[in-house]
Amino acid sequence: MGLNEMTERVGVEFLHEWLLEFARVVKANKDLLTSLDAAVGDADHGINMDRGMTAVLANQEANPPGDPAGLLKQTGVTLVSSVGGASGPLYGTFFLRMATAAAEHADGLDAAAFAQALRAGIGGVVQRGKAEPGDKTMYDALAPAAQALEDALAAGAPLTDALQQAAKAADQGRDGTTGMRARKGRASYLGERSVGHQDPGATSAALLIASAAASATKIIH
Repeated sequence: MGLNEMTERVGVEFLHEWLLEFARVVKANKDLLTSLDAAVGDADHGINMDRGMTAVLANQEANPPGDPAGLLKQTGVTLVSSVGGASGPLYGTFFLRMATAAAEHADGLDAAAFAQALRAGIGGVVQRGKAEPGDKTMYDALAPAAQALEDALAAGAPLTDALQQAAKAADQGRDGTTGMRARKGRASYLGERSVGHQDPGATSAALLIASAAASATKIIH
């Protein structure tokens, strides 16, 4: 089951499309992500994420999961094992926690359950990376995205529109990292010199949310 306009249930079809789109935009922005990381980190974020998402799609093709939790778990395990640096454990944990939240929804998640799964994934990122708001990390894009999604759904917006709002919030959170001083990760070693640089993790996280919004629109329309 994909994302149906009547039921708005997130199933394997939608999740596969989301990951396919995320892999595409990561590849398209690989050099950007790497250049952003060169300013504050190891200059490998784009390369690592591209390698990881390529592996995710290859594993899906070779062993296609039959339910949302299985697909999310496979994605998380693949990212942990194939992405270097901090990104692998963080993104891997994100999808593994989403998988746990989706375990009771073999036939697909409704909008509220998807929002809860996304929030669970972000909780995993926080636990793994010990990130807080303003630390200049991927959390600064993910947290406002989750809040915007939940607020839009609570106001009665369909999931497609709610995800568009989430993507806008993620972009704003990403942009906000430029003026922050890094307090986590390798960028924190730079101190004040980290100010003025957009965070690469927040940038890829914003791409993740934008990919979900684009994929929902594609599946429905």
